[in-house]
Amino acid sequence: MSQNLSIETPDGTFNAYVAKPATLPAPVVVVIQEIFGVNAVMRGVADDYAKLGYIAVCPDLFWRIEPGIELTDKTDEEWQKAFGYLQKFDADKGASDIQATLSAARALPDATDKAAVVGYCMGGMLTYLAATRTDGDAFASYYGAGIDNYLGEVDNIKKPLIMHLAGQDEFIPTEAQDKIKAAVKGNTDATIYQYPDRNHAFCRKGGNHYDENDAATANARTAEFLKQNLA
Repeated sequence: MSQNLSIETPDGTFNAYVAKPATLPAPVVVVIQEIFGVNAVMRGVADDYAKLGYIAVCPDLFWRIEPGIELTDKTDEEWQKAFGYLQKFDADKGASDIQATLSAARALPDATDKAAVVGYCMGGMLTYLAATRTDGDAFASYYGAGIDNYLGEVDNIKKPLIMHLAGQDEFIPTEAQDKIKAAVKGNTDATIYQYPDRNHAFCRKGGNHYDENDAATANARTAEFLKQNLA
């Protein structure tokens, strides 16, 4: 069961894809996109969270650049377009849009007051930012490239955060991963899981680096994490 949700901000209105579970009311999981927009992959991820019993809301965070962007990872042309959108993207505005999404999702008639943020790639970095800047109840970040640029905000993490990092990630070099691990080491709300042999986007179904076993492990950890923190 899916629908669209319009979310209002002082700068304008943007849309989010919503997938609902069979049993309601339910907690919310805000799913944050990769650099390819709210495409079939991200809608599928939202659908999977709905099957786990959550109201999954996937906001179009590229709306300030161009609403409704849908790309794949299958052609060089689409990769170049995706990186172009990423270069234009304002992460600070994106974090504020995530807060707006959390507020709008919690206000849905069938939603409980509990809400988490889960993000992938660019969305993984934004999930970290959401953990430092929004009122979400829990946060799960997958291979968030660029987190190391915001480590000065680590002390703002007051709710549970898990991060899945790929040991061979071409977009998050070892030096950056070491900085992230060192920065969160003293924060009892933050936990890092590392997958030594994996590349970036190892959980993207159909992607070049998809690994069924480690994806299953990471997703099971996230599922248990959400179950514990959204009850």
